[in-house]
Amino acid sequence: MAEPAPTAPRGTATVTPPTVLLVDDEPSVLSALRRLFRSQGYRIEQATSGAEALLVLAMQPIDLVISDMRMPEMDGATLLAQVRQNYPTAVRILLTGYADISATIAAINQGAIHRYIAKPWDDQEMLLVVSEALRRRELELENARLLSITQAQNDALAALNQSLEERVNERTQALAASNRDLAQAHRDIEAQFTLAVTVFSGLLEMRQDGIAGHARRVAELAQRTAARLGLDAAGQRDVQLAALLHDIGKIGFPDAMLGKPVSKFTTDEVTRYQRHPADGEAALMPLVKLQGVAVLVRQHHERFDGRGFPDGLRGPGILLGARILAVASDYDGLISGNLAERVYPTDAAKAALREAVNSRYDPQVVEALLAEVDAMAATARADVEVDVSNLRPGMKLAADLLTAKGVVLLPAGHVFQAALIAKLRDLAERQNITLTMRVVGVSAPKPAPAARAVAA
Repeated sequence: MAEPAPTAPRGTATVTPPTVLLVDDEPSVLSALRRLFRSQGYRIEQATSGAEALLVLAMQPIDLVISDMRMPEMDGATLLAQVRQNYPTAVRILLTGYADISATIAAINQGAIHRYIAKPWDDQEMLLVVSEALRRRELELENARLLSITQAQNDALAALNQSLEERVNERTQALAASNRDLAQAHRDIEAQFTLAVTVFSGLLEMRQDGIAGHARRVAELAQRTAARLGLDAAGQRDVQLAALLHDIGKIGFPDAMLGKPVSKFTTDEVTRYQRHPADGEAALMPLVKLQGVAVLVRQHHERFDGRGFPDGLRGPGILLGARILAVASDYDGLISGNLAERVYPTDAAKAALREAVNSRYDPQVVEALLAEVDAMAATARADVEVDVSNLRPGMKLAADLLTAKGVVLLPAGHVFQAALIAKLRDLAERQNITLTMRVVGVSAPKPAPAARAVAA
């Protein structure tokens, strides 16, 4: 029978409280748990057996299940295994005695329980475990929602790409040409996946003013450094995606933390900050394609001397991709003002990195990255900026084309075709805006000394 949660005052928004199902064949235990949780605002359901608990679960959504281990007919391990199979989003906690260690192990293996708590329990520990479990569940559900949005965007891009493939295939007769088209299709899908991740990364950055483009800049610099250090194509891609997603663990940060540099964090904020690499890994691990990326995200705040977090890894014990990501992220943070209380000029940022070799950073990685910074600067000087009216088919975009709010319209490396050029010109004319972009060194009216891609 459900115990109603406290109602909201008249005139305020109603928020549905979490529902907790208590399962125990001893009424005294159920009564004690019910009293414990009454003041926490949870909606309480209870059952005196595993079978009754399954009926409750079938009739309404349950957020968290606390089950005793020893019950007649169906023990807690068996119940939680069925809950995992049929209601995987419900958090599972087991109450057990010290004599039940083998059964507890079975519950961990079969029911994937969040925690087990020994009887007699400590009230404060019980409340903390339940609160943290529900908070983690909320974060996991929010992450799943955001990933669903990203997947929908990726599907839309893939559908557009498919229409382009069909037009190409209609004109392709020879088997060799068809094979080339299929290979190109695969590359395009990979590019669309990367773009979807880029868009998702931009959504994360929208919560914090002044950091738009940080992840994309780090991704480009990290990928190029990885290539310079000899990583293969798959390794470079993992580094690039990890750079785009390296701050995903900050999604649960309060606004106050997002608005100031790390050097100004309070002690509590530092503790919260140091959890975000592990939180980021946990968010990405369900995606098989991103499991390698997830490990790089976890390790990107490790230090070469072993004094980093969250695991205190050192030297070669840190994956090379994570060592690259650490330097690339800090370099961009220094020159953008996100890492310290001031913006570092390029030369000062380079000096700061070199001063921290063998402590924070791998010296080999630092030198490779700084060489790539110089190479990118030279390349940027060779690129030119053109107005949309001067675009020609075959020109390649040298930098991401962004809206004024930092949203990616087209990624760097895109090769312009006549149809897209016509659409961009029409957009600029209809909205009466100036639309300029940097393209890879071709004849153009005026070379640009710095990257700029503008769209209102």
